Amino acid sequence: MLRHVRKLKVAVVGAGYWGPNLARNFAASPDWDLVAICDRDDERARALADRTGAAVEHSVDELLDRRQIDAIAIATPARTHADIAMAALSAGKHVLVEKPLADTVEAGRRMVRAAQQRGLILMADHTYCYTPAVVKIKELIENGELGDVLYVDSVRINLGLVQPDVDVFWDLAPHDLSILDFVLPDGLAPDGVTAQGADPLGSGRSCVGYLGLTLPAGALAHVHVNWLSPTKIRQLVIGGSRRTLLWDDLNPQQRVSVFDRGVDLQRQADMLGDSSRRKAAQISYRLGDTWAPALPEYEPLGRMVAEFAASIREQRPARTDGGAALRVLAVLEAAQRSLTQGSRCQSVTRPEPSLEVVG
Repeated sequence: MLRHVRKLKVAVVGAGYWGPNLARNFAASPDWDLVAICDRDDERARALADRTGAAVEHSVDELLDRRQIDAIAIATPARTHADIAMAALSAGKHVLVEKPLADTVEAGRRMVRAAQQRGLILMADHTYCYTPAVVKIKELIENGELGDVLYVDSVRINLGLVQPDVDVFWDLAPHDLSILDFVLPDGLAPDGVTAQGADPLGSGRSCVGYLGLTLPAGALAHVHVNWLSPTKIRQLVIGGSRRTLLWDDLNPQQRVSVFDRGVDLQRQADMLGDSSRRKAAQISYRLGDTWAPALPEYEPLGRMVAEFAASIREQRPARTDGGAALRVLAVLEAAQRSLTQGSRCQSVTRPEPSLEVVG
């Protein structure tokens, strides 16, 4: 006989841009009962509550005091994440936070420590880590289909909204950094970070940015983010010693392509190792097939809220747990330091070993 599993009760804090997406998926999930929407804007909160069948609260304190809930999902500006999360953790609630986890590494550390001390789940909504394409990319790298990762080029540009409180790095780069943390064998562990930013609009913050990461074993990663491009591009290239992968998120017919083309490194090494043949050596290219792996279709946010429920019930770290979120924050802080120091390369503050939890 099947055992009945109680639905977990959740409230969404923040009914602005991202909150409605979270609320919709919690309301549709068999794992969750969406109890309340919390937002200081009454009209916005009631509109979302009416669509999802939830109640309305106007303050986090009232929400935590009056509602019987297991967890909260935070979709508010990054500067508010730590205070809301700490209040919820102190009240014994599990916490999901939209990206980035917090506005500083130190604030993120406090959140992770509080969750660990209370035996609670703290999870970051790194949504791309739940997409079919990114899950497949991780699988291909783990199975050795690409060989050793030699370089990564990521482009995330569009004509976007200039944010009032963060620059383009903090707004867009967390997506790419969380993807790299998820798919790379060593996670997001760069030896150095260099950032270049420009503010053509005079907005007081970078609207165009280039982020360079030196990865272990000499690999390089490059992330281009831009709010000012009239063309929207969402592409990731991962070059390996065996094959190269292209993810084009805006191409629904062929999101992931694998190219068996490139420089034949072994043959090149053999030729260069023989001094008698070195003068006659030419670059050796490998010209093979291109193929597109089949990808399932599902709602990534639906998978994300299911993972949140599973990690709570199984008392295990989530796929995108606090440790993963801290690694992203550490790179963002290093990029910020690089910008203020003339784009000089910066080391990355490593999360404390006790906080490096891998789901």
